[in-house]
Amino acid sequence: MINDQTRRALSRGHTVDITTTGRQSGQPRRIEVVFHSFDGRLYISGMPRRERRSWLANLDADPRVTFHLKGAVQADLPARARIIVDPAEREEVLRRIAQAWRRTDIDTMVRWSPLIEVEIDGFTLSPGSPESA
Repeated sequence: MINDQTRRALSRGHTVDITTTGRQSGQPRRIEVVFHSFDGRLYISGMPRRERRSWLANLDADPRVTFHLKGAVQADLPARARIIVDPAEREEVLRRIAQAWRRTDIDTMVRWSPLIEVEIDGFTLSPGSPESA
């Protein structure tokens, strides 16, 4: 069960850790990322880079992830990731992320930035929740 503190923390984007499963090793791999909350959905992206991130390749092999809230609110939340590959959806979401990061290179971000949607098991943010990036 997700309490109100956790619900509020998920409604505002900030730094979290995620743990994926190594696609070759099968071992847990934990990294720090920034998530964004838009329209009741959670997204993780990153700066554009031609090389594919290992965490993204891990999610290709196994979409299960643990979403670790840290700081004032701490929780380890089982989740599932969906890699966003559709160009129109990527542009729509990355445009909002670029705005939050004060970036103007949308085309570069759409082409080279990782982008996933995270669904916390058994949890949905309502679209009326505060949104941030």
